[in-house]
Amino acid sequence: MLVKICGITTMEGAQVAIQAGTDFIGFVFAPSKRQITPEKAAGISAALPSSVKKVGVFVNESTDTIAKIAGKVGLDYIQLHGDESSAFAEQLSYPVIKAFPMTGEGTAELESYPCTYCLTDSSTGPNRGGNGTSFDWNQLRDTSHRQQIILAGGLNPANVQSAIAITNPGGVDVSSGVETDGKKDPEKIRQFITNAKMKG
Repeated sequence: MLVKICGITTMEGAQVAIQAGTDFIGFVFAPSKRQITPEKAAGISAALPSSVKKVGVFVNESTDTIAKIAGKVGLDYIQLHGDESSAFAEQLSYPVIKAFPMTGEGTAELESYPCTYCLTDSSTGPNRGGNGTSFDWNQLRDTSHRQQIILAGGLNPANVQSAIAITNPGGVDVSSGVETDGKKDPEKIRQFITNAKMKG
């Protein structure tokens, strides 16, 4: 089970996630309480092992800005969390993770979008992601290409195993679910990764 710890803003948070066995570290470059500057992300990124993939989260950003930040930080994946079209994604020279809000209108777009991973997230909350709210996981029961789905939205150490059992995704993504008082909590990060990777 692939695990992505998103909204990393400190070297300490990144190191805890790496030591616990995360597969992806997510940096948010869109307006958010977890937003990080490219300069700070580059500093953290330089200390990460190559085995941990670095993901940049963007919302309706230009391709030029994405390319500039990706090069500066050394990103491995671009996560598009806005209204980006398929044509937009195809212009990027990086593997794409595309976030899809699960509105109950079906999962047809997941099947056709040109991306390496589809990240399924809740459609409720003030932000495009990281709201700590979940959606009806049963929506994904009949989705094909499960190995390409990264489940997000309201996950935490207590519910991640149930979520995996229902949706059988390729990976899981968490941000607010491993925080205490708005800050990444080392113990919650460790417990989340342990539970997500635990064999049923």
